[in-house]
Amino acid sequence: MALDGAFLYLIGKEIEARALQSRIDRIHQPSREEIILVLRWKGGSGKLLISAGADSPRLHFTETSPENPQSPPMFCMLLRKYLSGGKLIAVRQLGMDRVLFLDFETISEMGDPTTMTLAIEIMGRHSNLILINQEGRVMDAIKRVDAEMSGFREVLPGMQYVLPPAQDKLNLLDTDNDIIFERMRQGKNAELSKALMNTLQGVSPLLMREMAHYACRGAEAFRDDLTQEQYARLDFALNRLRQTLAENRPCFTMVLENGRPKEFSFIPIQQYGTYMLTKEYDSASSMLDSFYGERDRLERMKQRSHGILRMLVNAAERTSRKLEAQRAELKQSGERDLYKIYGDLIHSNLYALEKGMTCAHLVNYYDENGAVVDIPLDPLLTPSQNAQKYYAEYKKAVTAERMLTGFIAQGEQELLYIDSVFDAVSRTSGEAELAEIREELAEQGYLRTARKGKQKAPKPQPPLQYRSSDGFTILCGRNNRQNDRLTLKEAKGNDLWCHTQGIPGSHVIVVSQGETLPDRTIEEACIIAAYNSKGRESNGVSVDYTLAKNVRKPGGGKPGMVIFTDYRTAFVRPDAELVQKLAVSEGKTGSG
Repeated sequence: MALDGAFLYLIGKEIEARALQSRIDRIHQPSREEIILVLRWKGGSGKLLISAGADSPRLHFTETSPENPQSPPMFCMLLRKYLSGGKLIAVRQLGMDRVLFLDFETISEMGDPTTMTLAIEIMGRHSNLILINQEGRVMDAIKRVDAEMSGFREVLPGMQYVLPPAQDKLNLLDTDNDIIFERMRQGKNAELSKALMNTLQGVSPLLMREMAHYACRGAEAFRDDLTQEQYARLDFALNRLRQTLAENRPCFTMVLENGRPKEFSFIPIQQYGTYMLTKEYDSASSMLDSFYGERDRLERMKQRSHGILRMLVNAAERTSRKLEAQRAELKQSGERDLYKIYGDLIHSNLYALEKGMTCAHLVNYYDENGAVVDIPLDPLLTPSQNAQKYYAEYKKAVTAERMLTGFIAQGEQELLYIDSVFDAVSRTSGEAELAEIREELAEQGYLRTARKGKQKAPKPQPPLQYRSSDGFTILCGRNNRQNDRLTLKEAKGNDLWCHTQGIPGSHVIVVSQGETLPDRTIEEACIIAAYNSKGRESNGVSVDYTLAKNVRKPGGGKPGMVIFTDYRTAFVRPDAELVQKLAVSEGKTGSG
């Protein structure tokens, strides 16, 4: 579900009730289309997140603390200049339109009191965040819109702010149902949910499908086919929706599919039946923060890690092509024994051969049946020289086989290593982790340098930490370098070591303190290992576990590569909810 005008209305009420008369303490811009206002009020504070991203435009309080760029973007600097210290004096919305205005009382450059307004436009790919002065002129926008981008409405500094084009639709909050039904009958005949969408302002398809689902008891119906009973049920559903919007603390829900966020709404959703689960939240902000938090973190890291991932893909493709050529060459070297046989047969029949011959027809005494073989000869060489030529080819093939076998083994290990780094990058939760991976790739020769000038090396991140249901500490590496430190330096001999079988993943250590570990703790450690691996989305993952003293690094092994003995294997299902529950501190939920 997109954040519609009805949901924005509830967000506005929440901001008004919680933060009216608060002051802006700090302003951050963690990404190109996202702003965070740190607000302080009497007895508390909060972070208001505003996103104009095309895939997730929204506005809500947040508990997350995304990393900020080293240098603030220009729009962030502009907001700091005009809004820092400003007091929130009004929260406005025109009807149920998807535009919310935040008015701030601040001081102008001349020292006079003035009002600056943030216009938050939640309109899909046209979403925007615009700073407007007291005269109604645009100071700047997080996304500037010129004439080439839009022929209807430009948003540029110095221009008069103009509202987005209005739609001729009714406001649910101040329109009687009879008027709504009459307007609906004036339009084209359509499915009930679409007819409602064409009539009401600021409502999402999900919300109107829910109204139609209740009115028609789950059946599909067109407007012209509605019965009196169905109109009566629709009347009740709209009144209940209107009442929910008027309440101070409505029940917010998030609909989940297979544990992943799928839809959200401010009313219980019944149209999916048992196909989805419903989770309740005590506020709109807490629900949106949960719904978008993990998805946006992954998207931010995807943007920042794009270059590394592309380099790894290219490196993997290059290594695969080299392996393919080496395997083909190795297959050819498998004919080495034939070269030796040819040399032996020529040498045994020197008396019967002469220089200038192009082929020798000789009995192969290595063959049980004594078959005759045709051996190509170089007419410019003597028979003895032809024999020596085949012996040389044989020695060359033997050497090639030995070297190619080593090269192929190295290439296969390199592919495994690249896959492990790719997996680690895909699960990074912050720039610090990504910087540490860059350092590792620079050390291994995949990147020219990880730092420029006199930049300091990234501070090593602590491992992800969990506490089992039985009270044992469980540590999980974030990347290959940390896996090595955790397994080979920090773990004690009797600590438990876990790793997914046959797929890249983090090393997991259970600190035993010399005690015998309960089965439940071992299972939880294996689930953590499965979740922090390439198999996170699988229904089941095999995890090997053994004592840390049974794990060692092979000579010349790349970071994160180990060999182990005396292990057992558990088959577990990655469980995001359990992993989050066992996490010791917020933000370390096994996503590193």
